[in-house]
Amino acid sequence: MSPSIASTRFSFLDRSRTREGYDGPQALRDTVALAGTAEALGYHRFWVSEHHSVPGVAGSAPTVLAAAVAAATSTIRVGTGGVMLPNHQPFVVAEQFGVLASLFPGRIDMGLGRSVGFTDGIRRALGRDKEDADAFGGQIAELLGWLDGTQRTHPQVHARPAEGLRIPPYVLATGEGAAVAAAAGLPLVVGDLRGREKLIRAVEAYRSGFRPSAWGRSPYVIVAGTVAVAGTTEDARRLLVPEAWSMAYSRTHGSFPPLAPPGRIDALAMTEKERRLFENGLTGHLAGTEDEVEAGLEQLIKETGADEVLVTTSTYDREALVDSMRRLARIAGLD
Repeated sequence: MSPSIASTRFSFLDRSRTREGYDGPQALRDTVALAGTAEALGYHRFWVSEHHSVPGVAGSAPTVLAAAVAAATSTIRVGTGGVMLPNHQPFVVAEQFGVLASLFPGRIDMGLGRSVGFTDGIRRALGRDKEDADAFGGQIAELLGWLDGTQRTHPQVHARPAEGLRIPPYVLATGEGAAVAAAAGLPLVVGDLRGREKLIRAVEAYRSGFRPSAWGRSPYVIVAGTVAVAGTTEDARRLLVPEAWSMAYSRTHGSFPPLAPPGRIDALAMTEKERRLFENGLTGHLAGTEDEVEAGLEQLIKETGADEVLVTTSTYDREALVDSMRRLARIAGLD
């Protein structure tokens, strides 16, 4: 194992993807079970995500799901990747994380993103619009003010039991997220691995613009993306097939479907555009044998200086996913 990999933390984010033949409730139960696997393998964190009205994703309430994950585990850090702050009132988010951190002290991470609902209809249902994402920086400042007791906009109002608790915040770099994280002095979560040059530019801008704060004295970079490890290069590539097809389908039909088994996808008669998007979805990830992925990780860490790698792999075959996690843990020397 290389020194760069040995000094890097490895974590996992599960988006609670639904699968053909397995409904949303099963996807949520699978997420909780996978958290136990990640803990047993020695991963540093396990995060869950927020999506609304997406047929292929069951995780719509990340703080609720994080509570279930934390209750089913005992040592691994648990958090959100992330709560989409423009969808919520910062006061309520502070309260939710205060409850989580009170129930599971020292284990809760507060990952925050700036995305709003995927479509106009979803945004209307949430009571939001696209422009709300522009207020992300101010919302983070308000949220942190609720935690440390410095907010003055609402006199005599307190976020209980959150006020005074040390709940680590992380900023997901979507859109202007990297600049917001740097200005606020917060850790950065940035991806994906396919746009390597864009990723590196975001990390460099974050580091150069970072201003130390009470929440972070120096830059901290978490690089997120798909990592698939298997006994052969082809088997690793097969792990990527279900997600690649779901992405291609969503971009041609406007709906993100449940994950399908690779064999069924192989038999599909794709249009030229679908085929192009599908093949593109298979490229740029870290996928291969243990030796191949180890070499890829070394290069990624060298290029980005990542302090941590957050694995976001989704696939139809959960046993193959667990095997991939186990192989990656071996590469990283996790305990």
